[in-house]
Amino acid sequence: MAQISMEVPGDERGTLLAFVEAQRTALREAAQGLTEEQAASKPSASELSLSGLLKHAAGCEEGWLRMAQGETEYPGGDWADGFRLVGDETMTSVLAYWDGIRQETEAFIAAVPSLDDSFPLPPAPWFPQDAKVSMRWVLLHLVEEFARHAGHADIIRETIDGTRAMG
Repeated sequence: MAQISMEVPGDERGTLLAFVEAQRTALREAAQGLTEEQAASKPSASELSLSGLLKHAAGCEEGWLRMAQGETEYPGGDWADGFRLVGDETMTSVLAYWDGIRQETEAFIAAVPSLDDSFPLPPAPWFPQDAKVSMRWVLLHLVEEFARHAGHADIIRETIDGTRAMG
C-alpha cells in the first residue's frame, strides 16, 4: 500500500520528492499482481488501461525532466501510443524504464541550485506563449499528474478484480 508522504523538516526538495514518490508508488501498486493481459485490459467505458497509465506517467515524467534539463522541443510521438504498450513493451520494461527516469529526476532535482530556477516552456498550443515554470512547479505538477492517474488506476483495478487500493 502506498505510504503517506512525510514532511522532511527544513527540506522542501525532500518533501516534494517524497510526495512525487508516494503518487508514483500508488500508480505502480495498482498494477501489482496482474498479468500482462489484465494490465492491458480496458474494463471501463474509458480507453485507459493500467499498463497504458504507467507508460504515460513514465513518459510524462521524462518529458518534464528533459524540458527542465534544457531540451527545447516538446517530446513528441504518437499521443495514443503513449497510453498503450506497443511492440515488445511489457509491464516489466515500462517499470524498469520508469525506475531509470525516477533516478534521473531525483539526481537532477538534488543538483539544481534552487527550486526557484526556471526554464521556458517550448512552443505548444497548450502552453502560454513565452511561459516559464520553476523546478518547484514541475515537482508539484508531477504530484498532480500522478495523483490524477492513480485515481484512474484505482477504478480500473477494482473493475478488473475487485482489489481496492485502500483495503
